[in-house]
Amino acid sequence: MIASYNRGAKLLTRAGGCTARVLHQGVSRAPGFVFASAPEALEFAGWVESQAQAIRQAAEATTRHGRLTRMTCIPEGNYAFLELLFDTRDASGQNMVTIAAQAACDYIRACSPIRLCPFYIESNFSGDKKASLRTLHSVRGRKVSAEAVIPEAGVRAGLHTTPAEMERYYRMAAVACSMAGTFGTQGHFANGLAALYLACGQDVACVAESAIGHTRLEVLPGGDLYCSVTLPGVMVATVGGGTALPSQRACLEILGLYGPGKAPPWRSWRRRSAWPGRSPSWGPICAGEFTRAHRQMARPS
Repeated sequence: MIASYNRGAKLLTRAGGCTARVLHQGVSRAPGFVFASAPEALEFAGWVESQAQAIRQAAEATTRHGRLTRMTCIPEGNYAFLELLFDTRDASGQNMVTIAAQAACDYIRACSPIRLCPFYIESNFSGDKKASLRTLHSVRGRKVSAEAVIPEAGVRAGLHTTPAEMERYYRMAAVACSMAGTFGTQGHFANGLAALYLACGQDVACVAESAIGHTRLEVLPGGDLYCSVTLPGVMVATVGGGTALPSQRACLEILGLYGPGKAPPWRSWRRRSAWPGRSPSWGPICAGEFTRAHRQMARPS
């Protein structure tokens, strides 16, 4: 795996690197409310909408940094799911949004004209630490994308295959992902993300939700290989949590990514790290070298 990432990083560097952007961001908490009947849940959803400003004030009073950017109440039978989406700035923000959501629920419980049966601070609707189709189509954490163009000669020299063969394999892999019902079309991002999370003080359990997304390969008219990767649920922080641990802080400082104001470049750097591990693993598959590489480079059992 280290050899694969090393080769991918070299290939990407020689091609001039890649561009990366944060497309959207937000961390959600989704309390769930139980009512005696479906009409009560529907009435509650309408009341919550009318109280948006007061609920926002209650939630934001718990934090100096977090901002409630979206609130959606979704009734389902005699349930109501309240999705609260926060901008958490440089923090991963999962504790931040939990505390803010509790304050919002306390206001709702005190003021709601509809009698609440039990309510739960997290209904399981947010997708916290779970791969979900909802995250794939929206955002949880930071939605990020990166792209690069690898010259045809670089693909031949570095991956021992051709852009056309890489694109052909990508098309087949995309069909297979659809048949298997995976969340996204990719080799996998999990190894690289897990390594970065461990090294840089992130919440490793979030790999379950962060490692979904899309890889796309396309041969350009001149024969070069266009590559893009998009991850919709990257959970990352430059402050708080494990980022202050000595070794993890040192890793972030080496990258120039520790402290307030460093989250945007960190998200982009994280996105860049996904491509070197994934497309080069497809290269050996296309070249017929995947099994031999594992035999030669894996540790003996």
